[in-house]
Amino acid sequence: MRTLYPEIEPFDSGLLDVGDGQSIYWETSGNPDGKPVVFLHGGPGAGSGPAHRRLFDPSRYLIVVLDQRGCGRSLPHASEPGFDLTTNTTWNLVADLEKLREHLGVTRWQVFGGSWGSTLALAYAETHPDRVTELVLRGIFTLRRSELAWFYEGAGANEVLPDLWPGFLAPVPVDERGSLIQAYHRLLNDPDPAVHGPAAVAWATWEASAITLLPKPELVAAFADPVYALAFARIENHYFVNEGWMEDGQLIANAGVLRDIPTVIVQGRYDLCTPAVTAWDLHEALPEAEFRLIPDAGHAFDEPGILDALIEATDRFAV
Repeated sequence: MRTLYPEIEPFDSGLLDVGDGQSIYWETSGNPDGKPVVFLHGGPGAGSGPAHRRLFDPSRYLIVVLDQRGCGRSLPHASEPGFDLTTNTTWNLVADLEKLREHLGVTRWQVFGGSWGSTLALAYAETHPDRVTELVLRGIFTLRRSELAWFYEGAGANEVLPDLWPGFLAPVPVDERGSLIQAYHRLLNDPDPAVHGPAAVAWATWEASAITLLPKPELVAAFADPVYALAFARIENHYFVNEGWMEDGQLIANAGVLRDIPTVIVQGRYDLCTPAVTAWDLHEALPEAEFRLIPDAGHAFDEPGILDALIEATDRFAV
């Protein structure tokens, strides 16, 4: 069973001005002359961390990690008063990746994304297939209405986690519960910290409670940090209210353009955040991809079977 590579530090990092008053944090680690790979974090709005560097053999990869607009170490931060999310869209992030690739002097790179990162990876690869050497995708999420309803509108996940669902409902007035994503949009953008603060924590901890097969209280506590939770919840909700600025099912419908890109799809069977049906639908649209359904895993990238499959893929693609 494969585990994460040893801890490493970046050999370079910076803030890249991508326009619209936004600067994204980026870092490079591993082998400066190695095969380029870019890691795309989840959320949107979750940010990246040191463990993400460790999914790749540092002797063979030039590892690029970034924080997407508005989160992590990127500036400005979505937790700040008056933060404007207008220019934070799927297609802005796709353009940011191209600007970063050019800034780093990379011609083509492997694209690795999990959860929302798989959404962004698909959007980027379908827009710029000639820039992608391979795709490694985990916990597939494509922002279809059915996927949003399952987790955020009481169409499935609430019935598996009935003890946790009341905490998600709690900030929302009873008469606004017909559309929870819309109700949260109002709450999260209310200027009063007494309104947006509890809503952000409720949104973030609901998700944190569902992303591992077994409970991890320390993970839930980390998501409950008020600054982290506010940026995370505001950005996610903004994307969901706007349905990712895509047609429903667009990424799966357009998957055929990826047929010449070696692709691995890794999915936990008991993933409550992004149920396995989405990964299955993507595989049916892209039968050339290798499909790994992990029988005893949930959503998180570091669950043993998922981690083993991901590192097996990155090791194989390192040549």
